[in-house]
Amino acid sequence: MAEIKIEGLDKLEKQLKKNATLNDVRTVVRKNGADLQRKIQRNADFKKGYQTGETKRSVGLDIINGGMTAEAGPTTDYSPYLESGTRFMDKQPFVKPALEEQEKDFKSDMQKLVK
Repeated sequence: MAEIKIEGLDKLEKQLKKNATLNDVRTVVRKNGADLQRKIQRNADFKKGYQTGETKRSVGLDIINGGMTAEAGPTTDYSPYLESGTRFMDKQPFVKPALEEQEKDFKSDMQKLVK
């Protein structure tokens, strides 16, 4: 599953207590998790080799830790080989580009909460 880690959570928590509620944070986490899931699915359109659509359909979203964590990613056994490639197959990244794109939106949404 894809994951975004934030450093400086203690400072963020203090500022959030002043400006936002934990429900606001949960809303941002849920929205960005769903956006990440859609982006991964959009990117899971492989051009090389045999494609059944199983990996695209397997991309799930789990909201855990009381709504404070969103995990999105494929669950097929072979999805890491698609992402990273093998000595026989070129890589076809679909999770990392989606995560890098979504990370910017997530940070921006969190910053809006503390202003």
